[in-house]
Amino acid sequence: MSFAWKVTVTVVLFAICAVAAVILIVSLLGTPPVVDYSAGASGQPVNVTLQAVGAIGPGNHPDWVSYLVESPQGQWVHTTVFQVPQHTRINFTIYNYDSGSPLRNQQLGQVTGTYGNTALLNGRPFRVINSNAGNGVAHTFTIPELGVSVPLYANNGNANLCGAAPCTTSSPHKIIRFSITSPGPGDYRWQCFVPCGLGWLFGNGGPMGTLGYMGGFMKVVA
Repeated sequence: MSFAWKVTVTVVLFAICAVAAVILIVSLLGTPPVVDYSAGASGQPVNVTLQAVGAIGPGNHPDWVSYLVESPQGQWVHTTVFQVPQHTRINFTIYNYDSGSPLRNQQLGQVTGTYGNTALLNGRPFRVINSNAGNGVAHTFTIPELGVSVPLYANNGNANLCGAAPCTTSSPHKIIRFSITSPGPGDYRWQCFVPCGLGWLFGNGGPMGTLGYMGGFMKVVA
């Protein structure tokens, strides 16, 4: 092999390694952190707490709607990826700080896949939200693979709503609670099915298709 050929091969290999490193760094930086609820669960019910906000505030997309997850230590994390143990009761609490509107598909106003196909709205049980009445529906928390879907009743759009996350209970909010049983190990995609990507075609772009905003994964481990 000639010297020139060795140099060419070395340069090509270096370029490939450099590109791979860049891709890896971008991938790592673009992946939301995982909030782990599985450590020390020991067969006891696990409590998962989220909040839905109309605008995340900091970061590259300050006006994007988003979910956040509260860590077991009580810190709000801008992520939509959390980990729970298998075959365990998971008690969800979602604080909704966003406004809403009537649903395009009224079926999304139904609660499905939870214990008793019910949820609690500010402590009162409900099975369906009529989005054509009151404040409408802001978002859903939906795990299609498990048949789980819960609508989040909205706040009055004329109220002084929280404008940057994490929001506190001093701002207008609704509290939605429900429980499910986690399945076997795997990564289960969850998503909001209310088109809330303001400024995108039919509301389905931007935060709707970006991990860490309006969709994420429930990672179930043994």
